Order: sequence, then structure tokens, then C-alpha cells
Amino acid sequence: MLKLMYITNRPEIAQIAESAGVDRIFVDMEFIGKDARQNGLDTVKSHHTVRDVAVIKQSVEKAEVLVRVNPIHDALPDYFSSEEEIEAVIDAGADIIMLPYFKTVGEVRRFLETVNGRARTMLLLETPEAVELVDEILELPGIDEIHIGLNDLSLGYGRRFMFELLADGTVEKLCFKFRKKGIPFGFGGIASLGNGALPSEYIIKEHYRLGSGCVILSRSFCDVTKQHHIGIINATFIKGVREIRDLERECEKHSSFFFDNEKELVHLVDAIVKGAE
Repeated sequence: MLKLMYITNRPEIAQIAESAGVDRIFVDMEFIGKDARQNGLDTVKSHHTVRDVAVIKQSVEKAEVLVRVNPIHDALPDYFSSEEEIEAVIDAGADIIMLPYFKTVGEVRRFLETVNGRARTMLLLETPEAVELVDEILELPGIDEIHIGLNDLSLGYGRRFMFELLADGTVEKLCFKFRKKGIPFGFGGIASLGNGALPSEYIIKEHYRLGSGCVILSRSFCDVTKQHHIGIINATFIKGVREIRDLERECEKHSSFFFDNEKELVHLVDAIVKGAE
């Protein structure tokens, strides 16, 4: 089944997510350059800290702690370097460290060498430059997982809707390369079933068709900035995760419907893009 990931730095929400069956609690420390490239977009900008990593690690029992650090950078006037940041999140207990927004082989090599096997590594492939160099990047030792970041990658390609990259074959070509190398991978994020501009059930079926192993539960899956009642949040997670797992069991039984789902997904994405014009 897909490893489900949810972004939060709140221990009580992490515990609710874990109890509902979320596999990874995602602490998001990335902020360098993010506001500039996503200016005006309603995207999650978390500004989590090293302290949040430690707090979440102490709050969960079975869920893994995934930490997105900043893109590779040298020391800043008011912030430490990539090496110092990575050391800090390892010390705080990160199980998996994610490198975002890389554009060169050298950046990935610097990240992998800094982690040096002390935590698992996940590359967040989200720039056209990284796509062009993906074959060379995949030759580097120490890559444990890869996630395709559809939001920034679609911005990089000038697309109107991030799931265009799923409809036009871009994601499929990348997934094929990852499978050939035996590297586990995932892509994008999903809302609860029946929700999202492109309903999540279509996306989940594509995860199964392509052999993906993980997905992020998006803010709209359970927006804890708008819903403050713990009981409702708990019920939302339990219902949402259960529905995803039920659909996954259907996917495992009836894999023949993947081809029809792919055609319908392409049709829906085309309609969404045309409607935005």
C-alpha cells in the first residue's frame, strides 16, 4: 500500500494522523527561495524548525519522521549552511531527509555525502534542470527514494495545472527510469476521495499503474488551519485514510481498470486546463 505522508509540526495532529494510519509525519523546514518562485500561489509554506523535528520524533511511535530541508546553500547571515542544517535534523531524530529544488548533479552529491547513510535520503525532483540530468543523478550512490514534486515542476515547465505532467507522460517516463534503477518513488499529493480539481481516486489509480510507493496527503485532505475541533480532525483522518485504503485494495484486485482510468484522467485534465483559459 502507498506510504501516506502528512505535513505538520503539531504533536497532537501527528498522533491523530499516525493513529489513523498515516505512515510518515512530514516536517517541512524549506523556506529559502520558496516565496519567490511560488509568489501569489496558495501553497503550503510551513517554516518548521529543527526543534519541531525533535518534538515530532518524541510524539510518534510507529510513523517515520520525514524532514524536508532547504535547497543546497552556503551559510547565510542569519541561518546555517546545508551541512549544518542536515547535521541538526539528524541529531533531532529525522528518519528520512528530503532534498528539494536541486538543479545540478553536484547539489545532489553534496547532499548525499553530507547525510552519509545516517538517515535515509529522498530527492524531491521538481525542476526541469533536474529532469534533464536525471540519468546522471540516478548513478549517484546513496539515493534511497525519489519524489516527483508536481507543483514546482509544473511551474518550471510553464503549465497551468500540475497534473498536466501526469496526463502528458512526463511522470510516466520518470517513473520508468526509477523502476529500472530499483529506487522507490512517489509523486504529488492528494485530497480525500472525491475531492480536488482532479478527484483523488484517479490519481491513486495512476500511482498503482505506475508502481508508485508514496504520496503526500495535501492540506485539503484535512486543513487544520481552518478546522480546530480535535474530534472532527480525528474523524476526518480516520474516514479519509480508510477510504484510500479501501480503494487501494480494489486497485490490487482489479488492475485491468488502469488503462481506462488513464484515458479518463487525460480527458479530465484537458477539460480543467481548457476551462482555465
